Amino acid sequence: MLNSALQSLVLCWNITIRNWVVYKKDLIANISPTVADPALILVSLGLGLGSFLTDVEGMGYMQFLAPGLTVATALFTSFFESSYGFYVRMSYENVYKAMLTTPIGVKEVVMGEMLWIGLKGGIMAIGVAVVLALFGLMVNPWLIPLIGIVGGLVALPCGAMGLLATALVNNINQFQTVYSFIIAPLYFLSGIFFPIDQMHTAVRVLAEFFPLIHGVRLAQAIFWERDIIGAFLYSGSILIVQSLILCVWSYYQIRKKLVT
Repeated sequence: MLNSALQSLVLCWNITIRNWVVYKKDLIANISPTVADPALILVSLGLGLGSFLTDVEGMGYMQFLAPGLTVATALFTSFFESSYGFYVRMSYENVYKAMLTTPIGVKEVVMGEMLWIGLKGGIMAIGVAVVLALFGLMVNPWLIPLIGIVGGLVALPCGAMGLLATALVNNINQFQTVYSFIIAPLYFLSGIFFPIDQMHTAVRVLAEFFPLIHGVRLAQAIFWERDIIGAFLYSGSILIVQSLILCVWSYYQIRKKLVT
């Protein structure tokens, strides 16, 4: 049984390596939007609105924006990888159909993809954090490795949401609806651009179910060096529970498409 589990883990890792090999072929093209977009948003909003919003929770607006933009990278990286990316590999390239003719099963496919998504989300979050730290927006740059953990914790539930979408859509264009009604609200209502405490009670309660808001709180604690342990105990625990629930749910849903 132990040998079977180890073999399964090796197969999962091979899928992750396969995705990395494909990804690195156009590495600069793939990573440039991930790093450039948060920096451009920070400059445009931070310098523009920053001249008017000089005190947001006791800090400048650019400093307030930085943590949320970092973990938003993990949101978009994971969602697009497990939605559009997974769908293309499944429906157009027939990658998984080929994999399933080998000892790789559906469990290894899903676990391997989620491992890739978690690692990718963490690494991308670190990359953005490094850029923002160069702007002087992080109190203690030595804490940047912790951002990688937060990126991975955010990427897993958000990636599972993308996988659920892949299991439910009938064609690739329907991902636009998922983005408009699920991903966009997560992005705009998770405390990235303004303190969520100022929103209506119903919005605040709803936002507590968003994985991203807990990632934002963790990133804020790290960037501002405020109660990091407490943030991990609360928001980190919630992200782990959300990851388990959503990953298991997405596995059973996507399995129906992969085995038919």
